[in-house]
Order: sequence, then structure tokens, then C-alpha cells
Amino acid sequence: MKTIGLLGGMSWESTGMYYQLINQKIKARLGGLHSAKITLFSVDFAEIESLQRQGKWDEAGIYLAEAARKIEAGGADFLLICTNTMHKVAEQIQNAISIPVLHIAVAESLKENNIKKIGLLGTQFTMEDDFYKSYFFNRHHIETIIPSLPQREKIHHIIYNELCLGQINAASKQYYLETIQDLYDHGAEAIVLGCTEIQLLIQQQDTDVPLYDTTLLHAEYAVDYALNKV
Repeated sequence: MKTIGLLGGMSWESTGMYYQLINQKIKARLGGLHSAKITLFSVDFAEIESLQRQGKWDEAGIYLAEAARKIEAGGADFLLICTNTMHKVAEQIQNAISIPVLHIAVAESLKENNIKKIGLLGTQFTMEDDFYKSYFFNRHHIETIIPSLPQREKIHHIIYNELCLGQINAASKQYYLETIQDLYDHGAEAIVLGCTEIQLLIQQQDTDVPLYDTTLLHAEYAVDYALNKV
């Protein structure tokens, strides 16, 4: 079994889900007392959020690259960045280490189900910047649509001011479900939950619209990689 490196803390709420999901899946695959080999470095999210808000992405990349070096030094064989938004600096992180970074984007699962157009939910950075949408289109020919500006602002607010703080509100859940239905009505064949905290609020049983949960799929990919299945 390879050792999984987790670059987490963005937020710790979702990093906890990564740890739980990965260990659950290792136990299901191997049985008995098996658990995952993990090296975890958890950052102070307040420092990262401040850099995001100021648009200091290079500085954030330097910060996370240093954390990634510590994970590699701790014995990890590969690395997961446990957040969608900070994949904006994934290349910068990869260039700082010799172990592979496993990208969070769920394109392979979408392609397996012949999905050509997705709706994307996440932080405003993820929804509005090009790093995520171009990954889908340039590498996999998958088109992305995003919510309206007022919807994006409210989705972002709920992530940072509720979900990252562990707060689950019924009204926010309903708003997300309405936004999901709106994207579906505008041609999205499936919705990518492109923020690791959204799983705290929305699961597939809440809607008939197909959902692709990046946290769950990233964890599954990590387990496959750790067990030499990919």
C-alpha cells in the first residue's frame, strides 16, 4: 500500500471527510484491521483565505508548496490537495515536489457516463476563474455552465460563512437545490459539487439531478492509486 499525502485544512471540516472516506474505503477493500497509510499536513485556513481574498495566489502557492514538501519528506508517495479552489495553484505545488499530485477534477467519471455539459458549484474562484473550466474543456471536451452572479455570490457566502464553520442550515440547502435544478433546466446533464464542503450540505438522495461529488471521487481515486489499481 502506498502512503497517501493529504494537504488539508482548507477547511478542516472537509479534510476530516477525506480522512474518514479514505479509511472506510481501505477497510472495505482489504478488510480486518486495515487502514490507510496517510501523511497529513493541515494548514491554518485563515491565512490561506486572506491570500485568496487579496488575490495573492502566488503567495498562496508558495505557502502550500512548502507544506507539500513537508508531506513528501514525511514519506508520502503521492499528494492530494484537499480543496477544489486551491487547485488553481496545483501546477505550482507539483513543481515543488517529486511525488505526483492527483487532480481533484472528476472528468474521468463524467466521461464514463458520456456527460458533455456540466453545471459547476463551488467558491466564486472555482466557478468564475478559468482553471477548472479549462481543465474540463481542453483536456476532456466537457462544457461547463455556472450559476448567475447573484447565485454565485450566495453559494460562495454559504461555503465560507456556514459550511467551513460546520454550520448546516435548511434554508441554504434549499437554495443549493434550487440552483442545481436551475442549472439542470439550462442544459447541464449533471452537477459537479466543486467544493469539498458541499458534501456536508447536499447528497445525491436530495435530488434527481445527477451529482458528482469531488470529495468522494477524489478519495476513491486516492484509494485506487494507493492500492495500485490505476
